[in-house]
Amino acid sequence: MDTTGILLRIGATFFFTVMVVFVKLLAEEIPLGQVVFFRSAVALIPLGLFLMCTRDFPGGLRTKRPVGHILRCTMGCIALFASFASLKYLPLAHASIIGYLAPMIAVVLARSILGETVTGLRWCAVVLGFMGMLVLVAPRVTAIELDQAYLTGVVLALIMAVFTAGAKIQIRSLALTENAGAIAFYFALTCSVAGAVTAFWGWAQPTPTQLVHLCGAGLAGGVAHIMMTLALQHSEVSKLAPFEYLSLVFAVIADVALFNIFPDRAFYVSTALIFVALWLITCKDSAREQSDNSLKHVASDA
Repeated sequence: MDTTGILLRIGATFFFTVMVVFVKLLAEEIPLGQVVFFRSAVALIPLGLFLMCTRDFPGGLRTKRPVGHILRCTMGCIALFASFASLKYLPLAHASIIGYLAPMIAVVLARSILGETVTGLRWCAVVLGFMGMLVLVAPRVTAIELDQAYLTGVVLALIMAVFTAGAKIQIRSLALTENAGAIAFYFALTCSVAGAVTAFWGWAQPTPTQLVHLCGAGLAGGVAHIMMTLALQHSEVSKLAPFEYLSLVFAVIADVALFNIFPDRAFYVSTALIFVALWLITCKDSAREQSDNSLKHVASDA
């Protein structure tokens, strides 16, 4: 039922926001690698339980495409490190809106790597998306005093968007043959190992409150992945896509309520441009593809 899928997608968006709130609360106090380790290692618990409940553990973890998983996990791990690092410098809402560039970057990568046909509508969406990013960052970059910290956060968020786009393309390929839970499990396992390696450079001794935040980030991330997987089983991707925009609403609420950060005018203009770009990709282009497919079926039947 679509209603179930939509509610699960909203729940996944909410828990992803809870995760990044925990990460931002830790950004100034706990080393990045330690945060990545806890977020990923603790997430393995709900993910493992989910795979057992669906009887996909351990059988569902078998794969004939280890190289594909390595590529997806590597790109996803880099994106996760960059994303968490950017939260030290950016408001949650700004990090979220730059993250929305990932689907548009995926369009460019799909054209150059997979050789997919990119319509004029999609290219228009890409241009609008990057215009939106420029509107967001231009006031800080062109100010009399360059906001170095903000610029660092933007660069990290862009790195996150690029590697997220690459990971999404790889996931699209893996999903044809691999278990969705296994894709998430291997990703969490890889990030756990990568985070654990950073212990050689020194970790902090977390306070009880920080430990709650670290474990909370992992549990929230794991639950979000499970809800996302279940949502895709109950509804079509195109119907669920618009509800991803709620992450920005949740991020703005968190910024105001927890960090006393209020969005400025440039943020609203940027959001409008990027949302139009996302609408062109997720709604208009999908409708166009469905129409083209219908015409092909009619032609073949004739």
